[in-house]
Amino acid sequence: MPASPHRHVALVTGANHGIGAATARRLAADGCAVLLTFHAFDDPEAEEGSRRAHASDADGVVAAIRADGGTALAVAADLADADVVPALFDRAEAELGPVDVLVHNATASLLDTFRPQERDWAGRPQHGLTVASFDRQLAVDARAGAALIADFAVRLQGRGGTWGRVVTLTSGGVEGFPGEVSYGAAKAALVSLTLSAALELSRSGVTANAVHPPVTDTGWVTDEVRDAVAADDRWMGVAEPDDPARVIAWLASEAADRVTGNVLRMA
Repeated sequence: MPASPHRHVALVTGANHGIGAATARRLAADGCAVLLTFHAFDDPEAEEGSRRAHASDADGVVAAIRADGGTALAVAADLADADVVPALFDRAEAELGPVDVLVHNATASLLDTFRPQERDWAGRPQHGLTVASFDRQLAVDARAGAALIADFAVRLQGRGGTWGRVVTLTSGGVEGFPGEVSYGAAKAALVSLTLSAALELSRSGVTANAVHPPVTDTGWVTDEVRDAVAADDRWMGVAEPDDPARVIAWLASEAADRVTGNVLRMA
């Protein structure tokens, strides 16, 4: 395993667009070498902006990071495949160095519900929950999250590492997530995994936190959504991807050395 010339090496999942891409650029600007994962697919039911984003690779993000003097590598990865996770760490170690910052942002982004209806509050098509939709959502968000944190921890401890960061992305709330029930369940599981990691890995110098972004324009936000958010006192307005990315980058920095075991909810 080569010694990394960089201060830290980060693995960011789902980084071809949106919050993941903004996070990768932030971490690179802070001096991390970054391995970005992406899974390009066509979602014919999505808004045009989301459809383009989901279908994209991460080449543009990598090019932007390199143009700014950073180091980045993009790897196609369907995180529903259990064999993908160790291969990602192997690739990072071979080309960038050992990973000490893990950001799990990727999601299956499925809208399923116990009460099927044609559209949700944001105008997005909904479908009834099936075993397939539940398994896919849990596989990408929760099972992959568990595997990523486990592999991260084993490798860090195996090399005698004394510093690490785990940041996961969540959504929904303790009251559930009507209209996105599998998504809400997967994110709840991921939060539990993250909080367990905070307790179990602290003696290895690892912090683990979850970030709950506000409504963020990652390509799906319409004028109707903006109006709904503006009328809701829980929010300050629709956020841009760099808003949560700044929080994630701070959690990954030395400044957040003793900040762990939290769910940071943004407005």
